[in-house]
Order: sequence, then structure tokens, then C-alpha cells
Amino acid sequence: MLPDHQSTKRLPKAALPLEPPGGVLVWLVVALELLTFAAGIGVFLHAKGTHPGEFAAGAQGLDQPLALANTLLLLTGGWFMGMAVAAISQNRGLAGARWLGLAIVAGIGFLGLKGVEWAGKIGAGASFGGDHFYTIYFALTGFHFAHVAAAVVILTYLRHAVLRGRYTAADYFDIESGGIFWHMCDLIWLLLYPVIYLI
Repeated sequence: MLPDHQSTKRLPKAALPLEPPGGVLVWLVVALELLTFAAGIGVFLHAKGTHPGEFAAGAQGLDQPLALANTLLLLTGGWFMGMAVAAISQNRGLAGARWLGLAIVAGIGFLGLKGVEWAGKIGAGASFGGDHFYTIYFALTGFHFAHVAAAVVILTYLRHAVLRGRYTAADYFDIESGGIFWHMCDLIWLLLYPVIYLI
């Protein structure tokens, strides 16, 4: 069993001068993903302006309580992820693994609720390609779904590595990277949620 206070010491990974937490690569990924979703949101808003009737009808069919619950789940998972990074940075491996586990559960919960939401829409006759609103709705929420699913896989791998003693206060670079990817999923959803569900 993994002791809560690690005794194994590893040298930290070599870092570039002024390298940000998690490394440059993950921040490049974040920037590209934000630009991609910003373009998608731009397409959504443009289509809303040119097809107001379809978008008004589509918005009426959205499940607001479910979307709010999913928003809270994702943000709570982000808090769990932050606690995991803090714990591992303090050599509290078991606590870090527990927080990672809770973040994974939150991510799976988000995916499950999104699946329930989609099933409701499909059951009501909505489909990708059916109209402008639902085509862009399924594209944006589906692409975000894929990102959250990827984050769950990444966090599951990291949690397994933490339990094996791979990460300590001397080397938790990958945990930071995983946390940044998770928070990117949070941020993207905080952009999508008001545009699709509230405005």
C-alpha cells in the first residue's frame, strides 16, 4: 500500500527557462482547443442570427436543470483536480489518489448525464443534420464530450501511476499537465453553457 508521505525522491524533469506549470505543450493544446471552440461558438451565433426560428424552437427543447447539474458536476470535478495537484505537491500520495478518483467520478457523471440529455433529444426527434440548431448543438457538445472522456482516461492513468509511487513533490509535472487539461474542459464548458443554454 502506498504511504501517504512518499519517501522516494526523484529529480524534477528538466524545464525550460520560465516554463509554465504543466509545460509549454499542454498550453499550446489549450490555446488551439480554445480557438477551435471559439470558432464553433462563432458558427453557432451566426447560424442563430440567420435561422432564429430553428434556434428558438431548439432552445425550448433543452433540459436546463440537467445542463446546470452537469455544469456543477464539471466544476466540482475541477475542484477535486486542484486538490489532487495540491496533495501530490505536498507528498500526500494517498490523498492525491483519492482526489483524482473523485475527479474521475465527476467526469464519468458528466458523461453519463450528457448521454441522458442526448437520449432525450434523440427520443424527441432531434438529430445531427436535422436542422441548424441541433446539428451545431450535437457537434459542439459532442466534441466537448470527447475532451472530457479523454480527460477521464488521462486522470485514470495518472491515478494508477500515483498509487504506484510514480509522482512525488519532487516530480509531479504530469499531474499538473493533467490538471490543466481538465481545467481546459471546465473552461470550454463555461463558454458553451451560456451560449447554448442561456442566451
